[in-house]
Amino acid sequence: MLMKRAGEPSLVQRPSTGHMIGSPILRHKCLAAIPKSIFLLSTSQSDDGQVVSNHSEFLWYIPNDIKAGHRGDASSPDHNGLDTLTSQAKALEEYGWTGALIGTGWGRPDTFTLATALVARTTSFEPLIAVRPGYWKPANFASSVATLDHLSGGRVRVNVVSGPDELAAYGDEEGDQAQRYARTKEFMRLVRRLWTEENVTFSGEHFHVTGSTVAPRLIPVGERRHPKLYFGGASEAAERVAATEADVQLFWGEPLDGVRERIDRLKAHGKTLDRDLPPLEFGLRITTFVRDTTEQAWAEAEAKVAKMADGAAGNWQDHRHGIAVGQQRLLNLSQQGDVLDDNLYTAPGKFGGGGAGTTWLVGSGEDVARSLRKYEALGVSHFVLSDTPYLSEIKRQGSQLLPLLTGP
Repeated sequence: MLMKRAGEPSLVQRPSTGHMIGSPILRHKCLAAIPKSIFLLSTSQSDDGQVVSNHSEFLWYIPNDIKAGHRGDASSPDHNGLDTLTSQAKALEEYGWTGALIGTGWGRPDTFTLATALVARTTSFEPLIAVRPGYWKPANFASSVATLDHLSGGRVRVNVVSGPDELAAYGDEEGDQAQRYARTKEFMRLVRRLWTEENVTFSGEHFHVTGSTVAPRLIPVGERRHPKLYFGGASEAAERVAATEADVQLFWGEPLDGVRERIDRLKAHGKTLDRDLPPLEFGLRITTFVRDTTEQAWAEAEAKVAKMADGAAGNWQDHRHGIAVGQQRLLNLSQQGDVLDDNLYTAPGKFGGGGAGTTWLVGSGEDVARSLRKYEALGVSHFVLSDTPYLSEIKRQGSQLLPLLTGP
């Protein structure tokens, strides 16, 4: 497999695969020497000179998958059983994570049901519940979220997904991309109104309600008037929806320049499209591959990708069923080099890594924390991280990475 940075020659031949590789370890030795105290700042400075307050949030990922071994996770007969998933949620609480994104899609266990079960078994765990507009009607969804938010003491977050799914299997249909995102826009705007207004009447192209009042009513706490609405998507249509309707725009693990470009574009869209909500916030969904040392991290990351190249690393082929614009952007990154920025590893995407598994931030806790701080300086304040095996990495990264990002 290729292991070179943009513009650098490959160094070593790996006979087992016939691909050229070169270890990036030496490039990162100087980074590992920087004192840990550099990561414990309460503020940072963005590229435009603005001071960025260190109020970032760090969530994990719970795959919610029927198939065992997701992205190389440990396989067991009860991998998606309540006890197994609860152990992950409780570990997240114990190690200081805010909560976790819970994946969705037809053919997987119902996301909302799982989130409800985990909330009932925890005290501070905050589920980021992924949902699809065609799977729910806005009023039903708004009511269900309001109920769970009430019962959990305000712990619910929502991630609205508009990507491909088996729509016909649950009786849904949608037209072209423009129609799909028009429906998503209506869904998000109507759900927000149902959470914040009473006696709502709305007649749109896709949804209609008359005199609708959701119960129980959400009780504002500080600046939180309702659960945050997260949103993804990299197409022009998706970004226009995010710019006007989302609370948080989630990015995949693109290089810093790509994220900076998208943030600037989304802010510009917000102005031209007359966003009437508080400023859009930004998030990053990425794999973080953390080990005790820089050298160990890169050696093990290379070995893991070698197994992926040989087809021996478990269930990684989860992005091959229709490739969205954002996913294609990630897959194209490997053409620029196998290591971008300081430690963004693109090789996994060539051998099956999809979504957040397409690119990895690789290194010691200090290396990865430094890279995440650079995204934070761009304006990213919501981070959804993960690696496998999920449970052991919750603990490892909760011990070795999270304190560097959330310390005083």
